[in-house]
Amino acid sequence: MSRSSANTKRKPKKDPRVKKQAVLHATQGTRVQSQRQSNNYISHTLQQSIIPVIKASLPPLSSANLKERKLDWKPALQQYITRYNQAETDQFAPRLNDLYSDEIHQERVEERLERVRERELLRGIHAEGSETKAEIIQVNELDREVVVHLRLHVKRRLQQDGQQYIEERHDHERVWLMNDHDKWLISKIEPIMLERKPRFGGAVMDWNSEHEAEEEPPVIAVPYLNTDLIPNFRRVTQGKRYRRDLVVAYADQWWNKGNPTYDEFDSNCTNYVSQCIFAGDVPMIYTNRRDSGWWYKGRQQGKEWWSYSWAVSKALASLLMKPRKQGLRAIEKEYADELELGDIIVYDWNGNTRYQHTTIVTAFDAKGQPLVNANTTAGRHRYWDYKDSYAWTPNTHYRFFHITDYV
Repeated sequence: MSRSSANTKRKPKKDPRVKKQAVLHATQGTRVQSQRQSNNYISHTLQQSIIPVIKASLPPLSSANLKERKLDWKPALQQYITRYNQAETDQFAPRLNDLYSDEIHQERVEERLERVRERELLRGIHAEGSETKAEIIQVNELDREVVVHLRLHVKRRLQQDGQQYIEERHDHERVWLMNDHDKWLISKIEPIMLERKPRFGGAVMDWNSEHEAEEEPPVIAVPYLNTDLIPNFRRVTQGKRYRRDLVVAYADQWWNKGNPTYDEFDSNCTNYVSQCIFAGDVPMIYTNRRDSGWWYKGRQQGKEWWSYSWAVSKALASLLMKPRKQGLRAIEKEYADELELGDIIVYDWNGNTRYQHTTIVTAFDAKGQPLVNANTTAGRHRYWDYKDSYAWTPNTHYRFFHITDYV
């Protein structure tokens, strides 16, 4: 199948402690010019072409006492969102430096933006602008301190070799604001790296292929899901084509929210990718054993009824490495640009073979490099290496799986 170009908000469950959610919005457009000097130092001339605009409508908090208080910490948070958006557009950390006193986070931001800036120079990427929306998920207020959980939806307009595409991602941060002589200042920022949190944590068995239970032959089973929505579930047909177009359509529809037909997990990336594969007409490998096969039946009487490989990144990687004659099968590739639409990338952030994150290929950039979707920390048409994530480390290891054309 020919590759498509890149031109082709998961809604979290509402926290009962917050009656209403607040949304802050900022847009920014810049032109970035780069010049390599003789000492290989990369300098940037930043010319602002669009004046940043911020709109905020923050409803009062649920407590009656809080409603009576002047919520004057919000302007400080609004300013942070505006500067955050500028820094994302320019890939220039000093935009944020005078807004908070957290030196640890300042260094963290500088390292992330520096590696993204270098990567985009090598890719020939020009950022035409960005838009950042910040949603307040939760607020904890004390007399002189406020802690805010933010979800940032970043949408960047990128150009590469004459082609344009939009990259989207969600970032989660916890922001501490402190009242100092009636002035609210940001004292600390902590990124919430959901993609580093594997489902079941360290309690899952070591998913090396030699430890995986021997699979029983697939059997006919009636799933907990509505079978009207799942054509041909009951038939395990050898030689059926993997519908990559349906995979991409499903992935783009559900990248930022959970499909209510399925359970949604705190760490939802592999569950989401399994749903995408299944939407591509891949039959389940049903064994009724959680440590083998690849299957989902739902939840019955409070009990989980799905295989580990359906919902755990390392278990899915182990399944894809194991040869089989039919059903979900994959060939491991050495390089990312060997992948096709609907193929899988798994991520080991620490280099210890404990894979914690899973993405699915949904588009390609102008140079043929994969762009991926994910759902735990939601992302759409995001460059596959994840260097724009705080979860990334120099020890990050990837595995690339090409799903066979016939399953």
